[in-house]
Amino acid sequence: MIIDDVTIKVKAGNGGKGTVAFNKNLMSLGPVGGNGGEGGSVYVEGTSDLSVLNKFRFKKEVKAENGQDGRSQFRDGNDADDLVLSVPVGTVAHNLKTGQDVEITKIGQRILIACGGRGGKGNFHFRSSTNTTPKEFEYGGPGESFEVRFELKLIADVGFIGLPNVGKSSLLNELTSAKSKVANYPFTTLEPNLGTYYDLILADIPGLIEGASKGKGLGIKFLRHIERTNILFHFVAADSSDPSADYKTVRSELGAYNKLLLEKPEYLFISKKDAVPSNVVAETVEKLKELNKNIMPISIFDLDSIELVKKILNDLILEKTEQKS
Repeated sequence: MIIDDVTIKVKAGNGGKGTVAFNKNLMSLGPVGGNGGEGGSVYVEGTSDLSVLNKFRFKKEVKAENGQDGRSQFRDGNDADDLVLSVPVGTVAHNLKTGQDVEITKIGQRILIACGGRGGKGNFHFRSSTNTTPKEFEYGGPGESFEVRFELKLIADVGFIGLPNVGKSSLLNELTSAKSKVANYPFTTLEPNLGTYYDLILADIPGLIEGASKGKGLGIKFLRHIERTNILFHFVAADSSDPSADYKTVRSELGAYNKLLLEKPEYLFISKKDAVPSNVVAETVEKLKELNKNIMPISIFDLDSIELVKKILNDLILEKTEQKS
């Protein structure tokens, strides 16, 4: 199970306090109190592991260490180590206290989310010509503390969408080394599955149903994963009683969640074409052409149709390569 939405409390370390100390050596009298160390800060860092948020399923609070207190003989306290939280690439960290959001979009990208407290000054810094034996010092500053919500939005080149049980997982398994669960009943896929086709990342998004944008079925939990995909492969089953209604249902839910999703490039696949007579498939294609001209009947048992899908993917790889150059 992938945890893709979790709220935890983050606490950066407090700064250590400065100390009051005096030199005991003859002829070298005076304040020698050191400063406190800096408190540890909290960072988030991107990783390719989609499951790393699982560690926060039961661990709801993380703390960085406090800075050490200052010591005598001008010895400052040690700074605390920073705390680095690994999150999947595509994670948005929402600061629930300030409303500020930060996004992790690259592997290894590291962003500060909670700053550690400043170390307090020791009495050496309060000496003056009129105060040769200062007993003043500073306490360390507090580290930032707040609740943060980690929301994973998958970053994929191609997103597979459609109603439940329309063959998305089967095609992903056929094209990649993914081993998505496949069965002849709705909601086989209960969490996003990823596969790689050469330089492309393909994401099988769990089936959407009418009312998903309002939380029905698997709800909007997976609609957000579609936001970061560049291109959509929309699946409609050839053996559906009303393919046009199926297509419109999913498109309606996309628009209700975020109208920008309707602007993404989309290919429409009439899947499971082997399950019905060829004339029925032809009729379905003609009807849906009015809704999407990029339409193609496919079946994982028809190698020719799989090759056509691969051609689309290969063209996308070429476009991606040209954009990088």
